Amino acid sequence: MSDPRDAGMIGRRTDGKIVHRPLSPHLQAYDMMQMTSFTSIAHRMAGCAWAAGTLLLAWWLMAAATSDVAFARVQWFMSSFLGILVLFGLTLAAWYHTLAGLRHLVWDAGYGFDIPTVYKTGRAVLIGTIVLTVLTWLFAIAFWG
Repeated sequence: MSDPRDAGMIGRRTDGKIVHRPLSPHLQAYDMMQMTSFTSIAHRMAGCAWAAGTLLLAWWLMAAATSDVAFARVQWFMSSFLGILVLFGLTLAAWYHTLAGLRHLVWDAGYGFDIPTVYKTGRAVLIGTIVLTVLTWLFAIAFWG
């Protein structure tokens, strides 16, 4: 007897041959309280945030190249409460994505797959992200102005 859930996994190639598609994990399949699930999803989200942050960089560069008025508008936004909040979030995303990416490089080399090490490196990424974000902002505030 066939499992009715198999219907969602069956597809056809362009030549008509039936193939079984893999099921892709989704948010309901993850337990967000697990270090592995949280760090994986957060890495993807940080990458998306970091990519979106390039739009702010493009806005800033275009404004700088356009006129003093356009640049003043961007600077006004970036120094507003919302702008600083966005920049803080981008700093957080940048550090997290960088540290999680380094963790992935270690995995790509074939190391750190045992569960205790996965949890230790996950905690190290989280703690490192917070420490480096705070240090970055302390440094920025000290030399801002």
